[in-house]
Amino acid sequence: MIFEPLPDSSDFALRQLRILLDSLDGGADAQLPPERSLSQQIGVGRRALRRALEVLEAEGRIWRQQGKGTFVGSRPLRTKVDLEALSSGTNPLEIMEARLEIEPALTRLAALRASNGDIERLTHLAGKTASSADGDMDSRELWDGAFHRAIAEAAGNSLLFMFFDVMNRIRQDPTWRRLREQARSKPGQRNYVNQHSRIVDAIAARDGGAAEQAMREHLETVRASLLRIMTRSTTTAQDNAPSDVSSPDDQGRPAA
Repeated sequence: MIFEPLPDSSDFALRQLRILLDSLDGGADAQLPPERSLSQQIGVGRRALRRALEVLEAEGRIWRQQGKGTFVGSRPLRTKVDLEALSSGTNPLEIMEARLEIEPALTRLAALRASNGDIERLTHLAGKTASSADGDMDSRELWDGAFHRAIAEAAGNSLLFMFFDVMNRIRQDPTWRRLREQARSKPGQRNYVNQHSRIVDAIAARDGGAAEQAMREHLETVRASLLRIMTRSTTTAQDNAPSDVSSPDDQGRPAA
C-alpha cells in the first residue's frame, strides 16, 4: 500500500528538504526556491514547510533573510562594521577597557607564536617608537600604532585580530588622537618607550606570562594618563560653567 504524504507533515517536508539540499552543490550563492514554489515542489503545505525550514536553519544547513529568501549553508558573518556609529557610541575609557581585555592576551599568544621575522620587526618598530618620541604627533601615532598592530598580527589569531583592528580604527578618530596627545608628557613618553622594550624582550624570550603582564602594565599607564587629562578637562569645564547650571555627572547627565 502506498501512502500519500499529508500536506501538514513537517517530518515528510524535512526529509524531502534534506534530499533537496544533498542534491545541491552547496555553493556560496545557492538559494532555495520561494516558499510557495518549494511547497508545491515537495507536496506539503506552507505551514509544514516553514517548520521544517526552522529545523534546518537551527542546524545551520540554511539561513534566511527577510525579503531576500532562503540560502544554503551557514549564515555569513557580518564583515562590514559601522565605525562611525561605534565611535559615536563609545568613549576613550571604554576603548581602554577593551584593549586591556584583548591586547594582553594577544601579546601572550605572540610570545608563543611569533616567528624570528616577527621579533625582528617588533624590535625595529620599538626602535622607531623610541626615535619618534620627541617628534611630531603624526609620527608618534604612526609608529605606536604599527607596533601594537604587529603584536596583534604575530599572535596568529584572526578573530582576535579582527577585534583589535576595529578598536584600532576607532582610535584614529581625530578628537581621540588630540586627547591622547594632551595626555603625553616627556617623562611619560620615555616610560612608554621602556615599556615597549620590555614587551619585545618578553616576546623574544617566549615568556607568555611576562609578555602579557608587560602589555597590561603599559596599557594601565596609558589609561591612567588619559583619565588624568579627562578629569582635568572636566574640572576646568565645571569651573568655567555658570554657577546656576548644574554640572554633568560622569556619564554626561546633569547632576542631581
